[in-house]
Amino acid sequence: MPADNARSWDRVARKYAKDPIADMAGYERTLDHARRLLKPTDVAIEVGCGTGTTALKVAPSVARLVATDISQEMITIAREKAAVANCSNVEFAVATPDAAPYLDASFDAALAFNVLHLIEDRAAALRGVHRLLKPGGLFMSKTPALKEMGFPIRIFVPVMQAIGQAPYVGFLSGDELEREIAGAGFEIVERVRHGSTKKDVRTFFVARKV
Repeated sequence: MPADNARSWDRVARKYAKDPIADMAGYERTLDHARRLLKPTDVAIEVGCGTGTTALKVAPSVARLVATDISQEMITIAREKAAVANCSNVEFAVATPDAAPYLDASFDAALAFNVLHLIEDRAAALRGVHRLLKPGGLFMSKTPALKEMGFPIRIFVPVMQAIGQAPYVGFLSGDELEREIAGAGFEIVERVRHGSTKKDVRTFFVARKV
């Protein structure tokens, strides 16, 4: 399944790169929150970086950022963006947190924005993030809790998956995701929502490696 998911994202990468951010104000609030918690000396990793938009915005706040994704085409686009932006302290790589080729306790902080619901084995991914972080390191994530969304998406996504037009998508609530993060060995520090709309289903968690 991971290989199938990677191929699915490879196919849509160029279109994905052109799609506008739906709630720019909420997105910027999330970035501001993350930047306040990051230090200029931090070495950070991003899981599921997509085409690199967030990585390039966060990179000036840290000493070094390794941004990873399962899609080679997403990473190719991210590298193109980094070259245009002349951003030299970010490295883009094809990798998953459970099999990332980095030593234990290599990073001060980890980011995972809009990706945890797209990972089939979240438990393994969260254990991988835990392994990569230094003791006391921060894990920041923002994930849509699709179980809290309306009924139509619960029909649409399985139909698209059945005809091979959608990758894995997990339906979970914010409470369920919090339990999964804590179960991987993290202490939940903050849980907030930054969205501009009345109903915001994207929970921002700040967790610390115990």
